[in-house]
Amino acid sequence: MKQLTVFIENRIGRLEQVTEILKNNNINIVCLSLDDTGDYGMLRMIVSQPSQAVETLVDAGFSAMLTDVTAIKLPHHFGMLNKLSGLLSDNGIDIKYMYALNSGADAAVVIKTSDDAKSADILVASGDFNVLSAVDVYNM
Repeated sequence: MKQLTVFIENRIGRLEQVTEILKNNNINIVCLSLDDTGDYGMLRMIVSQPSQAVETLVDAGFSAMLTDVTAIKLPHHFGMLNKLSGLLSDNGIDIKYMYALNSGADAAVVIKTSDDAKSADILVASGDFNVLSAVDVYNM
């Protein structure tokens, strides 16, 4: 699945400009994370049309790129995030960052790891996690 990352100046109105461009191009924001890094913010989003989104934002003068990430559905039970992080850690995979994804009754997260393909295989093989397809997530 593709994540849209946009670097924006940390000033009033910049987030509004990004979201207006997406709105005007009928691109839905499924979920997002915004980190403050001082003078700039890092806006990470899962959007309905990632290729079109990055193209439109770059055309408007924003620094934007696509990154591969994985969406995982977590059963709503105690310790499942601990189990997920343990499975990856035990297999030598580092979680770079994570943020929540609304997926209905169960929880879901978007993760970026040191090896996304291997992470997905390990989590599916455990039998406890359901890796979501990009289409499933984009249509949430």
